Amino acid sequence: MGILSRTSQVIRSKLNSLLDRAEDPGQQLDYSYEQLQDELQNVKQGIADLTTQKKRLEIQKRRLEENVEKHNEQAREAVEQDRDDLARKALEKKKQKMRQIDDLERQIADLEQKQDNLVQQKDQLQRQIEEFRTKKETMKARYEAAEASARVNEAMTGAGEEMEDVSRTIERAQQKTEDMEARAAALDELRETGALENKISDKSDLDRELDQLATDGAVDRELETLKSEVGATEETDSDDAVETDLDAETDVSDEEIESELEDLKENE
Repeated sequence: MGILSRTSQVIRSKLNSLLDRAEDPGQQLDYSYEQLQDELQNVKQGIADLTTQKKRLEIQKRRLEENVEKHNEQAREAVEQDRDDLARKALEKKKQKMRQIDDLERQIADLEQKQDNLVQQKDQLQRQIEEFRTKKETMKARYEAAEASARVNEAMTGAGEEMEDVSRTIERAQQKTEDMEARAAALDELRETGALENKISDKSDLDRELDQLATDGAVDRELETLKSEVGATEETDSDDAVETDLDAETDVSDEEIESELEDLKENE
């Protein structure tokens, strides 16, 4: 099974299994996303390793090509010196190096193909991981919204029950308040009529009637005294006014007498 197929299966299995778990889906999705990122990093590391191996083979190939050129020059020099035996050995080494070069070229081509496939798989894996990230965030948002809605509903349910208790408490308090207000009004009425004092007093009805008669008699006597004092004051004021009028009349008569005496003196 290829890396891409295995990763796709991992993504599907994680998405399905997470929906059936009791843990927080958001945390599980984040964990799965991190695992997929690690998988992608492994793929990138594999591509880097293939590239390194290909570079090593290419270096070996260049060295062999240099040896081929060297053996070719050696064979040429040997022929020029009529040393066919040395030329033959140089050419044999040249053919041997060329076979090695052909083998390296096949290995390099194979590595290049694997590298290209891994790069394509890496790009596709990146797209799938990005899609997973989008779905993950969407699912997390939906889960958080549902969780918040559930908390609100639970709170509202609890608040409704609590409000019923509060309403009953308010009703009881209102009833007690009305009872106390009625009691206070009744006591005020009893106090105004004197019934409250009668209820809390140790005196009998006869004692209270006698006290009331004594109080009325004292009030009548005090009233008579005030009336007598007021009458005496009015008589004194009347006598003073009469004396004042008499004095005024006396003064007028003396003046008249003196006037008449003056008139008589003048006539003489």
